[in-house]
Amino acid sequence: MWLHLVALVGLYYLLRWYRERQVVSDLRDKCVFITGCDSGFGKLLARQLDLRGLRVLAACLTDKGAEQLKAQTSDRLETVILDVTRTESVAAATQWVKERTGDRGKARESLSI
Repeated sequence: MWLHLVALVGLYYLLRWYRERQVVSDLRDKCVFITGCDSGFGKLLARQLDLRGLRVLAACLTDKGAEQLKAQTSDRLETVILDVTRTESVAAATQWVKERTGDRGKARESLSI
């Protein structure tokens, strides 16, 4: 019984060590689009990824939120006004992202929260 418990704990720490060693290379070449950057989780994530060197395309609902975020980050972060409830706003933001990413803007994975 104790041997099984020790083996499980060992496996847990081995997996944790392995995951922590995985690093994304060339962060300056990477770009991420984040919505909801006026406040909360979106704003925090945008600021953290900017600090780590990624190029951040941040969508905010208000001009005030966009201005505050720009004041707290580097020039790698760009903002766009986006109201996800309006189709024309989503289309405009999509075009804005395409203009900034070019061929590199092909999504490999998407994360919905």
